[in-house]
Amino acid sequence: MSPSYSFLPGQAAPIGATVMEGGTNFAVFSANASQIVLCLFDRDGAETQIPLPERDGDIWHGFVEGIGAGQKYGLRAHGPYRPDDGHRFNFNKLLLDPYAKRLTGHPEWDDALMGYTVGAGARDLSFDTRDSAKMMPRCVVEDLSFAGPPRPLRTPLTETVIYEAHVKGLTMRHPGVDAPGTYSALASEPILDHLTKLGVTAIELLPVHAFINDRFLVDKGLTNFWGYQSIGFFAPEPRYLSGQSIAEFRAMVDRFHAAGIEVILDVVYNHSGEGDETGPTLSFRGLDNANYYRLEEGPRRYRNETGTGNALNLQHPMVLRMVLDSLRYWTTVMGVDGFRFDLCSTLGRTDEGFDRQASFFQAIRQDPVLCNAKLIAEPWDIGHGGYQLGAYPPPFLEWNDKYRDGVRRFWRSDPGRAPDLAARLTGSAEQFDHDGRLATSSVNLITAHDGFTLQDVVSYKSRRNEANGEGGLDGHHGNFSDNMGAEGPSDDPDILSARALSKRNMMATLMLSQGTPMILAGDEIGNSQGGNNNAYNQDNETAWTDWPGADGEFCKFTARMIAFRKAHPILRQKRFLHSRERWIDGIEDLFWRRADGAPMTQQDWIDPKLNMIAVEMRTASGTPEYAALEYAVFAVFNAGGSATVVLPDPPPGQVWSAQIDTARPDLKAARIDATALKVSEDSVAVLVLEPLESQPEDT
Repeated sequence: MSPSYSFLPGQAAPIGATVMEGGTNFAVFSANASQIVLCLFDRDGAETQIPLPERDGDIWHGFVEGIGAGQKYGLRAHGPYRPDDGHRFNFNKLLLDPYAKRLTGHPEWDDALMGYTVGAGARDLSFDTRDSAKMMPRCVVEDLSFAGPPRPLRTPLTETVIYEAHVKGLTMRHPGVDAPGTYSALASEPILDHLTKLGVTAIELLPVHAFINDRFLVDKGLTNFWGYQSIGFFAPEPRYLSGQSIAEFRAMVDRFHAAGIEVILDVVYNHSGEGDETGPTLSFRGLDNANYYRLEEGPRRYRNETGTGNALNLQHPMVLRMVLDSLRYWTTVMGVDGFRFDLCSTLGRTDEGFDRQASFFQAIRQDPVLCNAKLIAEPWDIGHGGYQLGAYPPPFLEWNDKYRDGVRRFWRSDPGRAPDLAARLTGSAEQFDHDGRLATSSVNLITAHDGFTLQDVVSYKSRRNEANGEGGLDGHHGNFSDNMGAEGPSDDPDILSARALSKRNMMATLMLSQGTPMILAGDEIGNSQGGNNNAYNQDNETAWTDWPGADGEFCKFTARMIAFRKAHPILRQKRFLHSRERWIDGIEDLFWRRADGAPMTQQDWIDPKLNMIAVEMRTASGTPEYAALEYAVFAVFNAGGSATVVLPDPPPGQVWSAQIDTARPDLKAARIDATALKVSEDSVAVLVLEPLESQPEDT
C-alpha cells in the first residue's frame, strides 16, 4: 500500500529539494513541460507519483509535508515528444533532479534508459514506453545544516602553487591511508603531511560532480576514471564517499584549510553526460531539452563544440542560473576556494561564436561570492574559434599550453626555442598583458592529467595507449618528449641520470617562471603511466599514483624549488617584466644577457642554435615603494654544452650567491667571488644578489 502525502503550494525558490519546517519544498525548472511529477520512493523501493501542484513562471513547485532528509526521489515530465522541434519528453523515464544534493549511485546501462526505441528504423524519432526507474539511481533529500560558514583561505595568487590531483588516483596505492579512493582518504594525515612538506598551497581536484560511466566504456570492461561526464552539478560523486553522508566532502575541505591548502574543483558545465540524440534520457533532456542544450537550426541535432555530443545552453537564463547556483553551493556550503572550468570557451559561446563578454563571464564577475573565488579557464574547445588563450577577462586565470610545449621543446633542444622560453619565463606577456590582467594570469604547467606525466615526458617518445581500447590512436600526438636513448623503463645509469636531470630542469623552470605554477600529482615522486598519455578510462594502477615506487630525491628537489620560489618574491610578481626602468633606482627590471655578459641583440635571439639564455630579474617597473625589493635573481637556462657565463657586476655592498644548480641538486648556497660562473651542460643555475653583511642560507 502506497503511503499518503499531504501537500501545500510551496514556493518557487530555492530550486531543488529544500528541507523546511514540517517537510520539504520541491522546485523544478521546465518551460516546455505540461506537467512535472515528483516521484517519492519508500524503503522497499515502491514509487508514489505526485504532480507538483503549482507553476510560477517556468518553475514547478510544491511542499510535501512530513518528509525530510533521507527521502529518496526522482522526477518525471509530461510534454511533447517531437525531436524535430527539439522536444524529447518521455514520462516513462525517471529523471534526476538537476539540483539534487546526493545521488545513490549510477545508472545501470539498459536500452530502457533511452527515450527512443533502440534498433527502431527511425532511431531517435521513435518513442520508447519502457519504464527506466529500475535502472536509475535515486536523488536524496539532504539537510545542509551540517555546513557552518566557510572559512576561505584567500591565498594570494603570487603565493599560489597548485597541485592537480584525482581523489581516487592519489590515494588508492598509498600504504598509509584508510578507505583509499575516498574524500576522507584524500584529507588523511599521510596525504596532508606530504602536501604540506612539498609546499603546495592549493589542490585542484579532477571532477567530483556526480558523473556517469559511458556505455561504450562499460561494454569494453573499462570505466570513466577522470569524470568529465557530469550528470549532477550539486551532488558529490558517490563512489568517492566512504559512507552515505555528503558532510564527508565538507569535512575534507575543512581539513585541507586547517593545513593551509585551498581546494579548487575542476568543473564541467560545458556539457552533460547525456551525449547526443542517441544518448540516454537521464535528467536535462527529459526535463526541457530545448532549453538546457544548444541545438542546431534543425533542433533534432545538438551543437557539439565540446566533442562529447552536446553543449549546455548558458545563454538561457535558467541554465545560467543553475550553473551559478551550483558554483555558489560549492563555495558557501562545501567551502571550496575556486574552480577550473573545463572547455571554458564553450561557456562563452553565443550564436555568433565565442564572446569574452558573454553572460557567463559577466554574471560570475559581478557575483559578490564568486568574484572572490579563484577562477581558472581551460581556454579552448573544439568548435570554430574555440582556442582563446589570453582572451579571457580578469580575474580569470588560464591554463597555458604554450608554456607546456615551449618548456618541453627547449629542454628537448629543439632549434630556435630560446625566444619562446624567454616569453614563458616572463609570464607569457604577449598573451596576458592587457586589460589590467596580472602576471599571475598564466597557469604554468608542464604536465596535467591530460597527457604524459613528467616521468613519461623523459621516458617515451611515443604514446602507449593500447589499453584504452581505441587502437592506440587516442590522446595527444604532439608530446614534445624525449626518451633519453631508450623507450620506456631502463636500468642504464646514464639514461637514468639524464632523465633525472631533465626532470629537475623542467621543475626548476616551472618554479622560476612568472605566473601561477601547477604540478601534476605524482610528478614529484616520479610517477609513470607507462607511456599512456590519455588514461581517462584506466581506473587501475596505470592511473593510480605509484607511492610504493616513489622517487624521494626528486620529491626533495621539488620541495626545495617550491621553497625557493616562496622565499623570493621576484619570481612571483603581479606586474609583468618588460625591461623598463624602475623609478626607485633607474635600473631596468629585466636584463637578457649572453654568456659573455653583453646584452642580447636581435641577431642573438633569431639564431636557431641559441640554446642558452641568462636573465636578471628585479621587482617590476611600477611596483609601489612599499613592495619594491633591493636585490635581483640571476638565472641561466642551458640546454647546450657546459659554458662559462660572465656575471653582472653586483652593486656596491652586494654579492652574488649561487643557490640552485640542477646538475648539483644538493648544492649548498655559496657566495661567488669570481666574475664568471661555470654552468654545466643541460642545467639550470640560479644566483641571488644579497647584502655583503648577510649570511648565505641553504634554501
